Amino acid sequence: MVFLLQRGPARAGVRPGPVRRGVGPVLAAASGLLALSAVPAVAAPAGPPPVRPGDRGGDHLTVVVQQAGSGRDGTYELSCHPAGGNHPDAVEACRVLDERTRWGRDLFAPVAPGSTCTMLYGGPATARVTGTWAGRRVDAGYDRSNGCEIGRWDGLVPLLPKLGSVPV
Repeated sequence: MVFLLQRGPARAGVRPGPVRRGVGPVLAAASGLLALSAVPAVAAPAGPPPVRPGDRGGDHLTVVVQQAGSGRDGTYELSCHPAGGNHPDAVEACRVLDERTRWGRDLFAPVAPGSTCTMLYGGPATARVTGTWAGRRVDAGYDRSNGCEIGRWDGLVPLLPKLGSVPV
């Protein structure tokens, strides 16, 4: 918004010079724009910075898997940066978690309410993941009760064990 200022009568002792018609408002508008341009522009960042490995000093998860079958059930500890713990595939689990982590998005979020899911049963397996990932507390439950939940589980393989389809 530009305000045009109109000058009043000349002050005492000051002799006005020749005035061209319309110059006063133009000069006032130009000086107003000049004043506005002197304000430094603040650029908004394009987005949040990426999550760096150094930001993740406390990445540690406990995974409890039940009813997934022999050799898959158990309690597993996973530390990342560097990979460690008793998880059967710690290096690959950390790699997949790092790859899928996005700033501002909860990697362990439940299926959104109102989602349309196929009525596909993936078996009785359940899992609970607790701990800290990317600076956030994690406490997430998993099952394979429908297509959405199966997809959510499969998205975290190999953190969670890979399971095949259940015969009907």
